[in-house]
Amino acid sequence: MMKTINKILVCVTLALCFGAQVQAADGGNPKKGKHLYKKECKACHGVGDEGGEVTPMSKTMSQWDRFFKRNKHKAKAEVFNALDEQELLDIQQFLYDHAADSDQPQTCG
Repeated sequence: MMKTINKILVCVTLALCFGAQVQAADGGNPKKGKHLYKKECKACHGVGDEGGEVTPMSKTMSQWDRFFKRNKHKAKAEVFNALDEQELLDIQQFLYDHAADSDQPQTCG
């Protein structure tokens, strides 16, 4: 009986962990996100710029999710505040889809 309960708990825990990652950036359009990232973010986040170089590969998928969930950037940049929720979701989706631990890591050129 105890082995069965442990197996169920392990399965539920794994499902919750993997389910949270898959759902994390849902709803964004990564193609639009890449365009917005290049247009809005690269101005401050290129090599040698004041915000330091930031690319999708700068963080893992879960780190990008936490970054957006906690609104880490919102207090620091007026451009970030000027973007609407869908645009932020598009950028998040692009960064998430091409993060360091994703299937398609990318620097954003």
